[in-house]
Amino acid sequence: MVVLAGCGGSAQPSPGSVPAFPGTPAGGQARWLFHALGRLPIPDAAIRAHFAPAFLAKAPPAFINARLAGAGQLRLVSVTSTRPNFVVFVVSIRGAQRFRIALPVDTYGRIDNIEAQELAPTASPASMIPTLAPGWVAQPVTFEAGGVTIYGTYTHPSNGAAGAIPAAVLLGGSGTATDRNDNAPGQLDRNLLRVAASWLSADGVASLRYDKLGSGQTGWGRYAAHPGRAGIRPYEQEAVGALNFLAEQRQTDRARLAVFGHSLGGIYALLLASGLAGHAPKVRAVGLLEPVPIRFLDVVGQSSIASLTRDVQNGQISAAQAHSLGQAIARAIASLRRTGTLPARLPDGVAGTFDRDGMGTPLELSQIDRYDPAVVAAKLPAHTAVLLTCSNADNYFGCAQVNHLAAGLTKAAARLDYVHLNGVDHFLKEDISKNPADFNESLPFSAQLRAALKTFLASNL
Repeated sequence: MVVLAGCGGSAQPSPGSVPAFPGTPAGGQARWLFHALGRLPIPDAAIRAHFAPAFLAKAPPAFINARLAGAGQLRLVSVTSTRPNFVVFVVSIRGAQRFRIALPVDTYGRIDNIEAQELAPTASPASMIPTLAPGWVAQPVTFEAGGVTIYGTYTHPSNGAAGAIPAAVLLGGSGTATDRNDNAPGQLDRNLLRVAASWLSADGVASLRYDKLGSGQTGWGRYAAHPGRAGIRPYEQEAVGALNFLAEQRQTDRARLAVFGHSLGGIYALLLASGLAGHAPKVRAVGLLEPVPIRFLDVVGQSSIASLTRDVQNGQISAAQAHSLGQAIARAIASLRRTGTLPARLPDGVAGTFDRDGMGTPLELSQIDRYDPAVVAAKLPAHTAVLLTCSNADNYFGCAQVNHLAAGLTKAAARLDYVHLNGVDHFLKEDISKNPADFNESLPFSAQLRAALKTFLASNL
């Protein structure tokens, strides 16, 4: 069965790559594939000419292109060939992510399988995190919100003039265990918000990120005995409290406040900036980094069904099992929307999808789902500056879905900077694997996003 981990890209392969592919049937196909990866998407006719019919029956051209989409700056690292109909080669993506690709061909010299294995990164996770700007500090702080003490990190210059610094609240993604760095248990090296704080410091922007309710030092606070009673309101109160904290700091220029939200944090960023989360200082700029673009439970449902479909294609479950699990997922979503609770006796795999420490409390999920992000976006004050990103390698939702959110921002007459990222995963790492396990890997964060952020801040804060 084909295993395509997304080992492709839109940029041309490095010229003069060495070593060379062998002059065998497999070597010739490997040479063609390597160069085709630099000119994605591959035309359907070319795919049909180079791949065996039996392979295409399981992986049609559209599927192949979807799995190959994402990366650029390919370099051929090594080639191994032990027989004419089989070759193994290793490619690097942007000098960091590496894949070992095994390519057999049939008796007609056509590709009849691709097995792509991601190789372990050579760097450490810590080496991928930029340092703070000289003279800046990451100060542990607390603030109160909704009767809970919230613990966070305030990043700012150690010395600075009063009222001189723009400042931004940084909001993490879904999950009641997602902390101030956008990390969660078992995924402690995602570090997106820690990196964002460092980037902002280099551009002269102070920031506050925090352990939201249920995570890190904050914990459950007054909800400890009954976490399930925590709905959307405590999380809205945290966002408002964080913005008030920043506005009250001596160095902060209150006329230059911003909020950046990642994933589900994007909806909370919109609620904060639109005033729907509660009374708060005015926000001048909003950053929506791989944000949830449609109703949240629709995202959960669509991604779950897509996962079941892949499991059927990979032979891990039967079509009948997928159908049964799909019905259970639909039943869970309907119950959340109707009652704010999950139905009893869900299959284990489905129950895990809506686990409290994974996605959020059932009550929060049901309440955040009431908001269509595009409708909330349309309520932003006119001419609000907005940085919006989508990526062709985000395995949760793609640019076609994010376009829905962009339409809402257009209705608000936002000053929109819509950045289409290439080969960047959901946590903004240069990663084409489409594998959630790689969110925790020591891969570089998006250079394309870093450049776009710098330009956005210079123009709007």
